[in-house]
Amino acid sequence: MENIKPEDIKVLIELFDQTEWRELSLEVEGLNLFLSKDANAHRPQPAAPAADSAPAASPAPAAAKKGSAEPAAKPAASEASAKTGAEPPEGTVAVRAPNLGTFYRSPKPGAEPYVEVGQEVDEDTEICLIEVMKLFTPVSAGVKGVVRQICVEDGQMVEHDEPLIYIEPAE
Repeated sequence: MENIKPEDIKVLIELFDQTEWRELSLEVEGLNLFLSKDANAHRPQPAAPAADSAPAASPAPAAAKKGSAEPAAKPAASEASAKTGAEPPEGTVAVRAPNLGTFYRSPKPGAEPYVEVGQEVDEDTEICLIEVMKLFTPVSAGVKGVVRQICVEDGQMVEHDEPLIYIEPAE
């Protein structure tokens, strides 16, 4: 567990609190972490306990209760519309977040953004970064075309599969 710092766990808990996820179970480098927004949740039991595993963290309380009844799932397009205030441009393809984390438009603070609206991109053009616990995941366009909409603000928390950028595919 030498690569995981207490600050990393704190950031992960803060990110978890910002999502609509109800529970998160993570095991990495001997650390077994279980977070839940349900105070009555029970930690899942591992199939075979490791001999030298670290004790798991206690369930994290929810940052704020939104109400007792929450919808099970929302369509991704509706979430994107709610966050951006507009429907996705017609004839575009969404580039979606590969994981939960913080969205960055540029490789480092103060640097030029990877892409801008109206810019042509190829399948392998890097368009943004998603960061969680100091692990940066580069995101490629995945399609050749023109960037038509950037749905997320720089530094904003995103959830897995959330639309990040809409690209109009080249013909």
